[in-house]
Amino acid sequence: MHTIADFAEQLAREAGDLVRHERENTTLRTDYKDQTELVTHADLMADQMITDAIRKRFPDHRILSEESQPDRAQAQDLDSPLWIIDPIDGTVNYAYGHHQVAVSIAYAEKGRVQVGVVHAPFVNETFRAVRGGGATLNGESIEHSGATTPRDSLFATGFPYTKDKLPPLVNRLDAMIHKCRDLRRIGSAALDICWVACGRLDIYYESVSPWDFAAGRLIALEAGARAGHFSEVPEGHPEDLWGQDLLISAPAIYDEIRMVLRSASA
Repeated sequence: MHTIADFAEQLAREAGDLVRHERENTTLRTDYKDQTELVTHADLMADQMITDAIRKRFPDHRILSEESQPDRAQAQDLDSPLWIIDPIDGTVNYAYGHHQVAVSIAYAEKGRVQVGVVHAPFVNETFRAVRGGGATLNGESIEHSGATTPRDSLFATGFPYTKDKLPPLVNRLDAMIHKCRDLRRIGSAALDICWVACGRLDIYYESVSPWDFAAGRLIALEAGARAGHFSEVPEGHPEDLWGQDLLISAPAIYDEIRMVLRSASA
């Protein structure tokens, strides 16, 4: 798995160099997916670079990628290895010149993520984990914050591009704001989760796609954080790849926060 991790990190760094170059040296060309979700030409370039390299080295592996192969049903096929890729997590941040942008690459076997790499090119930070081997930031071991009470905890979440299902999200936000220290809205799910892993945040919750969280979730788990869901995972679906009602936090506050979110969703 360390060979796979080395390869994933190399790809993430190369993709990071590409997207940083495109923002700093070219005029970004933007478009919209499903009429609401922003995408740039750099998303597509980085996606092609990563997927081409994987196909060349591992032609029998499957790929689940936000831009070129976004078929979420692939997450339920457990017969062959699966790569889960987000070439730019935080595309709106990217387009607006913010630094909270990441390349996220995960590798799964039989529905369980074995390798996760999240690279933030504008701040030169690389989070990495191999299952059972701990988590690192730029090669140094990381661990969760150790938070013990929600009142002293900092949380992050996000909101969908479509605005037709906001009421339950606002209910949860209201409950969390009253329960916790404060909110941070970073704009990249992958980095939200990695920040829980290294103690910059205590809690993250949201409903996202596999490419947004698969790598970060393993990194958080290997950093000692707890990860799960505040609703039930459908029978037969790998928990590692189910992104609905995701919750990741320092272990001591997980159960209480899960109850807060479940109650606010009722």
